[in-house]
Parts: sequence; structure tokens; C-alpha cells
Amino acid sequence: MSAKVILVIMDGAGYAAATSQCGYLEGAVELGQAKRWKMITATPSLSGPMYETIHTGLWPHEHGIVSNEGMRASDKPNVFSLARAAGKTTAAVAQEYYHRLYVDRPWDRLRSIEHHDEATDIQHARFYSMEGYGAMNAVAPAEIDLCAQVTLLAEAHSPDYLLLHSCSADTLGHTFGGDSAEYRYQVWMIDNALARAIPTWRELGYEIMVTADHGMNAERHHGGMEAIMREVPFYYFGDADAPADQEELSQLGLAATILDRIGVAPAEGMRAPFLK
Repeated sequence: MSAKVILVIMDGAGYAAATSQCGYLEGAVELGQAKRWKMITATPSLSGPMYETIHTGLWPHEHGIVSNEGMRASDKPNVFSLARAAGKTTAAVAQEYYHRLYVDRPWDRLRSIEHHDEATDIQHARFYSMEGYGAMNAVAPAEIDLCAQVTLLAEAHSPDYLLLHSCSADTLGHTFGGDSAEYRYQVWMIDNALARAIPTWRELGYEIMVTADHGMNAERHHGGMEAIMREVPFYYFGDADAPADQEELSQLGLAATILDRIGVAPAEGMRAPFLK
């Protein structure tokens, strides 16, 4: 029997930051309500390439998006396209890069923030832009508001795959550095919102996966090979058979894992799923 999945991407929240600051997620692990692994990202460890890697199971050199400046529509089989082709429903609450990747429509800054179109790979969505963010103003949506939008989409459309993408930790990391109080506090803020949302999502029948696209170093940077850039958490709330807790997971297996859980066959070339 297939499941429904919510994937949470805490943009920029590295493994050490999550395990030290995410008291709700770590408490769920301690109590046996969730499992947690260290996950190793592909490279370059940049946001746009990792969004596509997470959803295609391909290394950036394989899917072709190797920098944020090279963002374009995805041209590879991905979680959204394969789910829709299989008759599943998809949804997202995410930054506008996801509109560029998985919605075959021009971005309209006054209209595209709410999206409903059965003909696109992301069928239902609430997008945000964070236009002009910087040291003076992070222009990030409140974490609990993002969780609320996920809840509303789940209740209205019951999507089989629902993405929540929060950019705030990445923003604060770029502004203050990955070893700053501001960055660590924002990672906790995401956890604090999830503490109130995950029980509701579980009641709605969803398995929950929580991870990050990459980490952040003290110099306010990511994209290279440092462990702090490539080591991210992977939390799982659900009943699938799982690998040993001490095993390191590859980010490349995430696309096939999501598809397998929602009952859709992975595309040829995707790495094997790590949950069964």
C-alpha cells in the first residue's frame, strides 16, 4: 500500500546545526517516534543544483544544473513529473526557484504565488520570492505560516507528494555565518514550527521526511567540499523498513525513496531507495 509523503527541506541547515538546535526533531528520535541519519549531498553544494538532485536522483553534472545562475526548467524525469504521470497529485510550498524548475509557465510576480494547474508537474502550490533579501531585511516568511500553508494544501487537495521548502536558515547563514547565534536560532525556529505541524500532518495520514539541501560554513558560504557544507540531516517519521541508524545516506537516493513510498516507479538512472 502506497503512502503519502511530505518532504521538508530546511535550506542551509547542516547536520551539526540540526542535531544541536532541533530539539523537537531530536526528541522524536530519542523517543523512537522518528529516525535520523547523516546524509551526504552531491556537489557543488549549491541550492538550485541540490533542489534538482533531490528530485531527480542525479548528480548536478548529470542533470546539468550546476549553479544557481544556471537555473532553468528541469528536463529530467523527477519526483513531480513522474508522480503526475502516474496519476498522483503533487503540491509545494516553496521559493520561486521551484516554479522555474517544475512549473511550465512564466513567473508572474503578482499572480504566481498561488498556483493551481493540473497540467503542470507541481499542480498546487504557494510560492514566495524573498525578493531583495539582504542584511537589512531577510524578507523570509514566518516558519509557522509556511507550515500553515502546507496544512491547507494537504486538507484541500490531499496530495500524494507535498514539498515544504524553507529558505530562512540559508538566508541567515549567508548574512551572519554558519557559526552565528542568528543562524542557529533560525534553525531552531524551523524546528519550533515543525513541532506544532508534524503531529497534524501525521494525523492527516502523511509520512514526514525532513532534510536540507546543504550546510553552511562560518564564512557565510557553501558550494564546495567541506564536510560542514555536505553533511545534512535526514529525519523520517513513518513505518518503512529503514537502514541502520549509523549508516550514512546519499542525497542521490532521496528521489527514488519518495517515489517508492508513494507507489511510483523510479526513473531509469535513479539511485536505489533507502527506505522500503
